[in-house]
Amino acid sequence: MGTEGAMGVTGPVIEVVDLVKHYRTPHGVVRAVDGVSFTVDRGETFGLVGESGCGKSTTARLLVRLEDPTGGQIRVAGTDLRRLRGRLLRTARRRIQLVFQDPDASLNPRLTAGQTLAEVLAVHRIADGTAARTRVGDLLAMVGLAPAVARRYPHELSGGQRQRVGIARALAVSPDVLVLDEPVSALDVSVRAEVMNLLVRLRKELRLTYLFISHDLGMVRHLSDRIAVMYLGRIVELGDWRAVCDTPLHPYTRSLHDAVPVPDPDLEATRQLRPLRGEVPDPAAPPPGCRFHPRCPLVEDDCRSKPVHLSELRPGHHAACHVMARARR
Repeated sequence: MGTEGAMGVTGPVIEVVDLVKHYRTPHGVVRAVDGVSFTVDRGETFGLVGESGCGKSTTARLLVRLEDPTGGQIRVAGTDLRRLRGRLLRTARRRIQLVFQDPDASLNPRLTAGQTLAEVLAVHRIADGTAARTRVGDLLAMVGLAPAVARRYPHELSGGQRQRVGIARALAVSPDVLVLDEPVSALDVSVRAEVMNLLVRLRKELRLTYLFISHDLGMVRHLSDRIAVMYLGRIVELGDWRAVCDTPLHPYTRSLHDAVPVPDPDLEATRQLRPLRGEVPDPAAPPPGCRFHPRCPLVEDDCRSKPVHLSELRPGHHAACHVMARARR
């Protein structure tokens, strides 16, 4: 996949530097996102994968400023979103839009699909009246929906149709970047492939940049150019999709790889799986050293006490693992 975007310029359109989001609770400070850094090139699809509770969705909400970060920088096309307020923030948000995981929860049940899209056009002063109605029809057609859908309420639509309306809403402001937060996980299996194919088509036609978030490494593999793997608020592996999926360096990524079923029954029966032990630790009390060490099959003494940082262990392929780093010296 290429990296040339809507404006014909290569280079990062998203730059995240030491992003932090901590929540204070009666039981302590929850370190939901704890020092995450990555870039997404213009025109690229960047995958962010990990178990539930690892900080993926929090990262998505921070990127579009639905929540304010505790620390770090978020730059979209060179503009630091943390510094923006009011009208300036609203204008900047037109460049980066979020497609939510659950279309049932993200659409207003009191508004028809057409009213939902028209509201976005009005808020951003893009169109009203006849121009808005024309634009609503164009947006519905863009995501494969009939004009009659504009008159229907969310409860009158299928899950796949509701998610298509959510995608159309994100596209209404002509963004450069879509943040896709588990966009098909709430859908029936029968319609997931249709929505995924729609996203692939829209990316090509509109020359969009995607940040694709999922717990499913197999799904991320088929859409992404590069992949970052998150665990307990931090990135533990980052690299080209083929390297991360086919030759993973971090033991956690290997466990995610093993969880992806193989379509060949004979090959699946002979695979040596390495299931994860235990549960994800409490983010309010993360383990010292490597946060994965309580569940890691390769754990050594250094892993239990010595902080570990993301480092380049192969050209363009980064991992945060003491054991793998020593093996490659």
